[in-house]
Amino acid sequence: MIAALVVLFHVMGFTSSIHAVMSTRTSQGAIAWAVSLNTFPYLAVPAYWVLGRSKFQGYVVARRNTDGRNDRIERQAIETVAPYRVPEADRAEAARAAEGLAGMPLLSGNRVDLLIDGDATFKSILDGIDQAKEYVLVQFYIVHDDGLGRALKDHLLAKAKQGLRVYFLYDEIGSHDLPSSYTQELRDAGVEVYEFNTRKGHRNRFQLNFRNHRKIVVTDGRVAWIGGHNVGDEYLGKDPKFGHWRDTHVRIEGPSVLKAQVSFMEDWYWATETTPKLNWAAQPASDGSDMRVLIIPTGPADDLETANLMFVHAINSAQERIWIASPYFVPEHSVIVALQLAGLRGVDVRILIPDNPDHMMVYLAAYSYFDDAGRTGAKFYRYQDGFLHEKAMLIDHQVATIGTANFDNRSFRLNFEITAAISDPTFVTKVEQMFEEDFKRSRLMEEGEYDRKPWYFRLGVRLARLTAPIQ
Repeated sequence: MIAALVVLFHVMGFTSSIHAVMSTRTSQGAIAWAVSLNTFPYLAVPAYWVLGRSKFQGYVVARRNTDGRNDRIERQAIETVAPYRVPEADRAEAARAAEGLAGMPLLSGNRVDLLIDGDATFKSILDGIDQAKEYVLVQFYIVHDDGLGRALKDHLLAKAKQGLRVYFLYDEIGSHDLPSSYTQELRDAGVEVYEFNTRKGHRNRFQLNFRNHRKIVVTDGRVAWIGGHNVGDEYLGKDPKFGHWRDTHVRIEGPSVLKAQVSFMEDWYWATETTPKLNWAAQPASDGSDMRVLIIPTGPADDLETANLMFVHAINSAQERIWIASPYFVPEHSVIVALQLAGLRGVDVRILIPDNPDHMMVYLAAYSYFDDAGRTGAKFYRYQDGFLHEKAMLIDHQVATIGTANFDNRSFRLNFEITAAISDPTFVTKVEQMFEEDFKRSRLMEEGEYDRKPWYFRLGVRLARLTAPIQ
């Protein structure tokens, strides 16, 4: 019996190594998997089929269902926003690639409000839900059954009782501790509630590595909220371990909201195989604002590595500054190269990360990238006033981005994410001021800081870096 199992594992290791060579993105990854699968198949085979793949299978096929309904809706959304498309003569050269990644043009006619930290964010979201007239779309990676979670539930229950259509989508791994009583109460009131179900489909059944990390709220197809906050009391700064939770969201009103709605619709269809009844008429901001916005959903079902391309493109396009805030800085080599080139061009490169980690492996792995990026002038700031969780970026004095994607392999290749890019001088100035305040609450890392660490810390850093692809 034992001999048969040994033979079976080695056969599975060999066949899995062929699959890895044929499908792994990089030659280094293919070699690493091939060697480990044939040398240590007892551990490597389960690890490969749970963690080894970077493509989420079946999502695109499901989205393009038999009658093409979802594709037609997306084409309709693109057509209806055509009057708000920024003329080519008024677009920066760099915008063309960004539009290609987004699958939607840069649009004018929007209003964007910067929401700093949890109190401002959830006051805006809950007030917006209360003002909804037809429907509410809610999607979060993490939802807790605590004070904030119950407040969200109560507002959704109230809208459902008023007869509005309410759709609630959550990631089953991120929200693994959400009790069934929470979702059942919503269902009993008429709210449609589903988990994203990353293990749906026979080719995904063993996959625990993909996540739907998007945080989206949309009301009536007119207003959307996108950013770093999940639903839990810690996002209001009530966690005694972390204290102040530093995070950022945006409220968007205008035609660009339809792209966030398309993203939700596609995720909803994957989870439910149904298409929600939504409004697809583009509407400008009610106060006449004319901000330019591009919404960029990214994920492991994309034909291209959209998130990685988005960040590399942003860094390469910077001429004066590139300021980045991310709780997890474990980037792809192409990002490090882009940051080094930016430094050589004389760009002001600043990277803001937490000083108080919530994931030790990520915290350690990040140290291995500091010297690489710092050799050409990148400055690293460690936020000290609580925990930094925002995902924000400033490109020159032209564009700011707020979204859900971190600077790590998980966001680049394994997570479904969404980012809002805003081109407006007034908004960019507000984000600049936000960064400046964060820098004041941070310490600037000193040159050679990593080299002065004890040998066992540096060993931990190198070992942690080996796990970067799955962090």
